[in-house]
Amino acid sequence: MPHRRYLPVALSVLAAATLAACQSVRTGNEAAQADPQPREAAAERALDRIEVSGSRIAGHAAARPATVAAQLAAPAPPPSAPAYWQPANTEKYAERRDNPVQRAREQPVSTFSIDVDTGSYSNVRRMLADGVRPPADAVRAEEFLNSFRYGHPAPDSREVPFRVSTELAPAPWNGRRQLLMIGIKGYEMPKAALPPANLVFLIDTSGSMQAPDKLPLLKRAFALLVEQLRPQDRVSIVAYAGSAGLVLPPTPGDRGGEILAAIEHLEAGGSTNGGEGIRLAYATAKRAFVEGGVNRVILATDGDFNVGVTHPGALETLVADQRRHGIALTTLGFGEGNYNDALAEKLADVGDGNHAYIDSVHEARRVLVEQMGGTLFTIARDVKIQIEFNPAHVAEYRLIGYENRLLAREDFANDRVDAGEIGAGHEVTALYEITPVGSGAERLPPLRYGAETPAGGPQGEIAHLRLRYKRPGEDESRLIETPIRRAQQTHEASPRLRLAATVAAFADLLRGGEHIDGWRWDDALREARALRTMDARGQQRELVGLIERARAVAEGAAADGVAVGE
Repeated sequence: MPHRRYLPVALSVLAAATLAACQSVRTGNEAAQADPQPREAAAERALDRIEVSGSRIAGHAAARPATVAAQLAAPAPPPSAPAYWQPANTEKYAERRDNPVQRAREQPVSTFSIDVDTGSYSNVRRMLADGVRPPADAVRAEEFLNSFRYGHPAPDSREVPFRVSTELAPAPWNGRRQLLMIGIKGYEMPKAALPPANLVFLIDTSGSMQAPDKLPLLKRAFALLVEQLRPQDRVSIVAYAGSAGLVLPPTPGDRGGEILAAIEHLEAGGSTNGGEGIRLAYATAKRAFVEGGVNRVILATDGDFNVGVTHPGALETLVADQRRHGIALTTLGFGEGNYNDALAEKLADVGDGNHAYIDSVHEARRVLVEQMGGTLFTIARDVKIQIEFNPAHVAEYRLIGYENRLLAREDFANDRVDAGEIGAGHEVTALYEITPVGSGAERLPPLRYGAETPAGGPQGEIAHLRLRYKRPGEDESRLIETPIRRAQQTHEASPRLRLAATVAAFADLLRGGEHIDGWRWDDALREARALRTMDARGQQRELVGLIERARAVAEGAAADGVAVGE
């Protein structure tokens, strides 16, 4: 056979390859024993690559063994480096449990701080657009509610900075229960009437900000805000990445070209030292402090505080101390993968500011242009709401959302207890689900020894609403009171309450759908579609699209045996 003369050569090649492989394995084992980190790092890098398919995120499987021909072939050139590093998903969300049902006879008073944050809604919108199932803790019902405009009645003058309205109607998921909507509308102020602003842009330029939905989107967002500045406004820019630095000293708002150039020249690189950046930003704001004006640090980051002063308690103490000196903090979240929602929201809460998540230029325009007055100028501080339910008419109630804004009953009249702020033109919406006495829709079992006789109180009152607030610069709160009467109840909800109920149901479904009496995605979608005839801002159309996407993601998760909301 003619091929026999090549057999010794083939055997020699095979023997050499085997010897080299053995030596390679031996050398690799010795290297691994000397330093195991490279092998572990390689495994981590393999898992850092992700694929998104429906509701699933999966790491790439290890490569299969190559054929003998492939092993003997010349090595392929190394793959080109990606445009930016995409880390493993390390997003952080604060754990929260839904508010429980309360028996009005046992717990007639409910107290909470208002909240104007909207970051949860736009962050979840980003996830659904990517086909990703949001974690339950990323869904905060109050921020979903406050992302929509309901047209609450506005105040007639600036003497009272906002107006409170209420509505009571049957719940769409159970006609035997009712929804009580509380609406607060802040006084609208034209841009020309706003006081001078001293703004410090604190911008994260760490390596994790390289992605297109981070620093590039951030630049476009701040460019929109710069276009709204006036000559009397001042802007400073502090960037932080490894070490913090002053990029732009206080600059008048009519020198927009200089401000935009400073923003455009920012580049991402290095690790994040958020603590040092915040200190420098506050020091800059203090030097340019405007008495009687707007003094605010606007922190824009993916929230990856991983170097320097990173302990949440230390950062919160720093922010709270500066708040007491008249410098507020607003936080803007960007990007995905390492987004620290929990810290960004908490810092804004203790800093007398608001937290928003920017997932698009459209959202940037809404937060920084359309709602510029509300984002920058506070018209009422430490706003607290207290509802006392009349057990003669209300058997049970449940506050929808605001879980991390609950206050003790005695905190309502304590002016030393911090609460939320309302900006110019802001709307705040809160919903209670109420079970009337005798409705047969009670969720809690009856008490064996509890008295069930009707309680006293003014005739025909379902509840009494109290609201406390402070004017900017004042330390003593003012009180607003209004009764909520049975006569106010309507048999059919208004368009604004129908919208709020649908948004609340959407949030509840994302968290597992435990509180809406068997409503499913199709029910919420049907209600959202019915609202499209009254859609003036396009927000209902967006809601329909998001519910459709969420339903598709939920169906994909169910097919995988995963419960939505886990």
